[in-house]
Amino acid sequence: MTTGRVAVFAPSPQLTVTVEVLDGEPDIHIHAGGQGVWQSQMIESLGVEVVLCAALGGETGQVLRHLIGVALKARDVSARNGAYVHDRRDGVRDPVVVMPADPLSRHELDDLYEMTLVEALGAGVAVLSGPAEDDEPVPDSVYERLATDLGANGCAVVVDLSGGRLAAALEGGPMVVKVSHEELVSDGLAKSDSLPDLAVACEKLASSGARCVVVSRAAEETLALLDGDFHLVEVPRLSTVDTRGGGDSMTAGLAAGLAQGQSIEESLKLGAAAGAVNVMRHGLGSGSGDVVRELVGRVRLKRWEDDR
Repeated sequence: MTTGRVAVFAPSPQLTVTVEVLDGEPDIHIHAGGQGVWQSQMIESLGVEVVLCAALGGETGQVLRHLIGVALKARDVSARNGAYVHDRRDGVRDPVVVMPADPLSRHELDDLYEMTLVEALGAGVAVLSGPAEDDEPVPDSVYERLATDLGANGCAVVVDLSGGRLAAALEGGPMVVKVSHEELVSDGLAKSDSLPDLAVACEKLASSGARCVVVSRAAEETLALLDGDFHLVEVPRLSTVDTRGGGDSMTAGLAAGLAQGQSIEESLKLGAAAGAVNVMRHGLGSGSGDVVRELVGRVRLKRWEDDR
């Protein structure tokens, strides 16, 4: 039973510094970042109440507390949050400095888990997001526990993970799994990025009990397995500024739709529209809810028959 609210598990948000160019001069942007932050921002843009569950520590954590910008439930920890500096003055992100997050202690982890469990059960919809690719603030087993405990108590669980974190979350039987074609190939779940090979991977993921498996394919049509049927998702073509964050916005739209009581199909359309809007903007996880809602009616689901 959803309540029109989403809880997002983001164990360790990042402090992000991006250098761009404005009128020929360096232009520095400082934001809260990381998968869960970007997802939370888009969920709120879509008019759905959201709460971000995270651990904050060190100087980076102190700054992040003031930058996150959505409702926050934070556990104060001694572990530092990670940070990065990117130079995008030539139009391409060039990592200058990357500081990984510190791992949480046992007691910090227990407190974060309990806090997330309470918030997610109260919300009715939960998004399990991962930290930065090379960060390991929490063990993979946390994702299995959360997916299991939340699902068993009536919470709709949406996971946007890869690698060991995805494998662990699948053991908990989430409702929705969102993954990119690149992640499926790199994780060894798909032999290639061809549609037939991705379809095989989708069926593997669905065997965990997921009702919906969504595979984003960069500029190509998204592949979705909905209640046993394959679909290709057509979205309006928009100019691309930055492809990073498009998949996170898709996940946010999926979760927002479920929180609003929409069907899996309608939630997928909302997610696809949100992802399409994000790539035409500089800010990750950004986009006007009005624009997203306007595009939803232009999203099409086409049945795809696998001829294996």
